[in-house]
Amino acid sequence: MTNESFSIHGENLLKKVKELIEEGNVRRITITDKHGKDVATFPLTVGVVGALLLPMLAAIGAIAALITECTITVEREEEPVKEETK
Repeated sequence: MTNESFSIHGENLLKKVKELIEEGNVRRITITDKHGKDVATFPLTVGVVGALLLPMLAAIGAIAALITECTITVEREEEPVKEETK
C-alpha cells in the first residue's frame, strides 16, 4: 500500500474525492483538518459503486461546507509489477 496526501480548500473537497474514487485503486480516504485532526475516514472496497457511494459523498459534502482547509490522505493499492517476458 502507498499513501499520498493532498492539501485542498473545502469547496474542492467533494470534486477531488470523486476524482480519486474514479481512479479505482483507492482503498481508504482520510480527511484531516488544518490542525491535523482526523475528521473522517472512508474505506473503499472493490466494487463499491453508484447508490452505495451516495451516503459517503453526502457526508463529504457536509464536511466541505464546514471546513475551509483540509488534507486528504489516500491509501492506494500498489500496482502489480509486470515482469518482462523473453
